[in-house]
Amino acid sequence: MGVAKASLIVVGTVAGLGGVLAYQPPHQSLGLGGGLKALGGGSTTPTATPTPTATPTPTETASAASTPVATPPTATPKTKKPVAVPVTTPKPKKTTPPKKTAINGTFVGATSSTVYGPVQIEIQVVNSKIVAVKALQLPTATPYDVQLNGQAVPILTQETIAASSSNIQGVSGASYTSQGWYDSLVSALAKAGLPG
Repeated sequence: MGVAKASLIVVGTVAGLGGVLAYQPPHQSLGLGGGLKALGGGSTTPTATPTPTATPTPTETASAASTPVATPPTATPKTKKPVAVPVTTPKPKKTTPPKKTAINGTFVGATSSTVYGPVQIEIQVVNSKIVAVKALQLPTATPYDVQLNGQAVPILTQETIAASSSNIQGVSGASYTSQGWYDSLVSALAKAGLPG
């Protein structure tokens, strides 16, 4: 058992010494020239005879193992940080719609030809509203036309003033006169610049 113990001590010593001799810090060199062969360690078979070598103490081995190898610092490329460009959104200009000027005046519509005769009206506008209507031309060829006009015109006038537009119903039994009235009214509203 003594030979085996001695063999282990020698092998451990040689291995530890090899590790110490192989380490070369960048600032110094041991200069032993030849590494383990100079110590007679060219053979891989351990011998029972101890060789007179300096055994490293546990603190020397620990310091040799824990000393980090100095590596040169690598230069990291400097990257430019992106510059934030302010984005300005143009503010929309506040536009006030033009004030609608009130429409005032008297406007004559175009003459509408019907089967029974021409129909033409005139509208009076105050503050963009129709306030009065006057029939300028109506069918008068027969006494029946005159009688029919007497019934239809007041109703058509009332509808026109109430709607203040061309949105009128017309008069039943006076469909031709109602259509002629409507056509002349649309023309008068266009001349006034009012919606139809």
